[in-house]
Amino acid sequence: MHINFLALLAAACSTLVVGFIWYNPKVFGNAWMRETGMTEDKMKGANMAVTFGVSVLYAFFISFILQFVTIHQFGALGMIGGDPSIAKPSYTEFMADYGSAYRTFKHGALHGFMTGLFLALPVIGVGALYERRSFKYTLIAGGYWVVSFMVMGGIICAWQ
Repeated sequence: MHINFLALLAAACSTLVVGFIWYNPKVFGNAWMRETGMTEDKMKGANMAVTFGVSVLYAFFISFILQFVTIHQFGALGMIGGDPSIAKPSYTEFMADYGSAYRTFKHGALHGFMTGLFLALPVIGVGALYERRSFKYTLIAGGYWVVSFMVMGGIICAWQ
């Protein structure tokens, strides 16, 4: 198993595409602005190159971890200590039989969904509770990450 950095980068960039759709005023953009107190004037003062760049960097960090959730073969690699050259012949046979099993977009999206629902959404929700944000905000921001994790997981898992 090797780390596919191109797939991780594509998955990270996919969060921008999802965000452009999700936070479009015709989708959840206006509701999100109301819930956060954001205005058009506040948005104009931001350095969007830095915002998008750091967003992709953070999403890359997420994609790096998502590969271990969505690609089960990393589990087999972990069982042998991460070095295939010291593995017993059974590892090589296992990988020959199952090396590309469950490497589909659909399977990755399923694991991305579960990770988003049971990890990202609660993290957003807990932060929102302490920041005194509304449940609507939690659903908008958390929903974005659930959908993003689905897309990211699908890309990472399918791209071999």
